[in-house]
Amino acid sequence: MRVEDALRLAAENDLDLVEVAPMARPPVAKLMDYGKFKFEAAQKERDARRNQSNVSTKEMKLRLKIDKHDYETKKGHVVRFLKAGDKVKITIMFRGREQSRPELGMELLRRLAADVAEFGFVESSPKQDGRNMLMVLGPTKKKTEARADQEADRDRRMAERRTNAEAERAAEAELRAAAAAETAAKKRRGPADNMDPDIDL
Repeated sequence: MRVEDALRLAAENDLDLVEVAPMARPPVAKLMDYGKFKFEAAQKERDARRNQSNVSTKEMKLRLKIDKHDYETKKGHVVRFLKAGDKVKITIMFRGREQSRPELGMELLRRLAADVAEFGFVESSPKQDGRNMLMVLGPTKKKTEARADQEADRDRRMAERRTNAEAERAAEAELRAAAAAETAAKKRRGPADNMDPDIDL
C-alpha cells in the first residue's frame, strides 16, 4: 500500500500510522492508537520490574574451631538470609597450621549445608581459595515467594496481637464490673450501726 493511502486510511479511522519494522523491505507499518500502545508498553515494563527478583548475596564467616553456641547463632543467621530469598556465601578462614587440615573445613561446610537443607541448597560446592574455603548456598524459595510468606506471617502475628489485646480489654472490663458490683453490694454503714444493740435509747 502506498504511504498516502495508509495515511488517509489512518485519518479516516482516527488512528496513527506506526512503522513497526523499518529495516524490512518494504518497511512494515501498522494502524494503531499510539498513545494507548505506549501506555500498555509502560505498564508491561512496570509489571516486569515489580516481578523481577533482586537476589543479593550475604556473607557469613566461620572459623574452623567454632564453638557450638557460635555455630548455632551463625546457622540461625544463614537460615534467616535463606528464608528471605538471598544467597549466602560461607567462608571458613584458616589460620596457621589449620591450613594443613582442609578436610575439617569441608566437614564443617557439609554439616552446615545439611543443617540448612530445608531452606537452601549448595549452589557451588566447597573449594579452597588461599587461606579460605568458600561455599555458596542458594535459597529454595524465590525472593517474591519469601516476601509473600513474610508478609503473611507478619499479618498472622498482627491478628494474634489484636485478638490478645481485645481479650485482655474484655477481661479487664469484667474485673472492673465485678469490683463495682462488689462495692455497691456492701451496705453503707450509718452512725446508728456503730451503737451497742444492748443499750435502750
